[in-house]
Amino acid sequence: MVTPDPTRRFSDRVESYILSRPSYPPQVLETLRQECNLTPASVVADIACGTGIFTRLLLENGNRVLGVEPNREMREAAIRLLASYPKFEAFEGSAESTTLPDHSVQYVTAAQAAHWFDLPAARREFERILTPAGWVVLLWNQRVTDSTPFLVSYEKLLLNYATDYEKVRHEHTTDGIDSFFAPCSFQLREFPMHQDMDYVSLERRLLSSSYVPLAGHPNYAPMLAELRRLFDANQSGGRIRIDYTTRMYFAQLV
Repeated sequence: MVTPDPTRRFSDRVESYILSRPSYPPQVLETLRQECNLTPASVVADIACGTGIFTRLLLENGNRVLGVEPNREMREAAIRLLASYPKFEAFEGSAESTTLPDHSVQYVTAAQAAHWFDLPAARREFERILTPAGWVVLLWNQRVTDSTPFLVSYEKLLLNYATDYEKVRHEHTTDGIDSFFAPCSFQLREFPMHQDMDYVSLERRLLSSSYVPLAGHPNYAPMLAELRRLFDANQSGGRIRIDYTTRMYFAQLV
C-alpha cells in the first residue's frame, strides 16, 4: 500500500530514486547567481533534500548546505552520497519544522518537493530561518505529457495503474504559488530538460515515483508489462526520451 504520509512515501524507493531521477539544468544555478546574488559564501537550507540531487549542485558551487529531510532512508542516502563534501550537514526535519536556528540561512531551496508541503506552514518556517531579505526558491522537473507518442502513452499508463497520481501532481503546487509568496512578487523561469534511458533505467524511473504500485500490488505486473510494450514500440537505438520542463519560482521575502 502507498502511505499517505509524505515523509514515508519514498522509504522503499530510495535505490530506484538514486539510479533514475534526473538532475537539473545548468540554467538553474546561473539564474541563482545572476538574479539572486548567490555566491559560494552563501548558506543554503535545502528543504526535503531527499538523496541530495539538487544539494550536490549547490555543494559543487561551493555553498555550505544544510540538508533538511524527514525521511530516514532518504536522509541516510544523502549522507552517504555526499560524504566527500565537508560543507554538507544533514538534519532530520520537515518544511514546516526544519529544526534550524532563526535567521541562519540566506537561501531556502526545495527541489521536487514543494507539492508535499503544507505551504502556509512552510512559508512561516522559511521566514523564521531566513536572514532578512532572504530568498526562497521552489523548483521541480515537470514531465511533459504530450510531446511524443511515448509520453502520451506513458501518461495513460500512470492514470490506469498508479494509486494516487492525480492527487499529488506538481500542478497542485503551481495553483498555490501566488498565495504562498504573497505579498511578495515572485519570478518564474522555465528550462527544457530531458533524460535518455534504456529499458532498465525507465523501469527504475517509473518505480521511483511514490504513486506507483510496487511488487505485491495487483497493478504491478500488468503495469510493467505495459511499460515494456510501450518501450519496445517507441524506442530508438534501445533508448527512449522523457522530456521535462524545469519550473523555477523564486522570490525575496521582504
